[in-house]
Amino acid sequence: MAGLTSSTIGRKYAMALSAMFLLIFLIMHLTVNFLSVLGPDAFNTASDFMGYNPLIQFIMQPVLGFAVIFHFVMGFILEIRNRNARPTKYAVNNGAANSTWTSRNMIISGLVVLAFLGLHMYDFWWHEINFKYIERNEADNLRYWGELHERFANPVRVIFYIIAFILLGLHLAHGFQSSFQSVGARHPKYTPMIKAIGNWYSILIPAGFIIIAVYHYITQ
Repeated sequence: MAGLTSSTIGRKYAMALSAMFLLIFLIMHLTVNFLSVLGPDAFNTASDFMGYNPLIQFIMQPVLGFAVIFHFVMGFILEIRNRNARPTKYAVNNGAANSTWTSRNMIISGLVVLAFLGLHMYDFWWHEINFKYIERNEADNLRYWGELHERFANPVRVIFYIIAFILLGLHLAHGFQSSFQSVGARHPKYTPMIKAIGNWYSILIPAGFIIIAVYHYITQ
């Protein structure tokens, strides 16, 4: 790992791999959470399976946590090094002419997404830790849908979630294609397809999460 992250190219490659892992996770996470829109039974069943499955709890969950931390830390390191490589600003810098707002402000969208993750972890992960390991409550496979539904009763929380998902979409719009480019997928034959998939991904994934939040708010 040290060898992989000792150079700028290696760091970009490692960050791209962590991004791809998180892209897959988002699909899985959305799939499970969208079950809550279809009804309590399917969501409770899926959540109970994931909440007490040793493979998910003690292997996949720590791997996911490491991937999230690694991705954001590596992103900040690359951003700082890129800025330090240009100690003097150009007299005229028309960034908009050469790049999108999203690509120039990945650090901003990333920080908002990180703040959102903090709230999300407090709402759900910490609640699970408290329920199972601190209070040592008995397993209740019917509680998950109600707990999720309750979280979105507060309109302020729903608005914050929506804003965070929109910025996540902007982050994904650039990050999806960038991650594939970093691992060598630069052939002109495949670039339009990767860009198109990335555009749809960056719209559908955040939209799915927004639908979940809005659904639970309006059905209180």
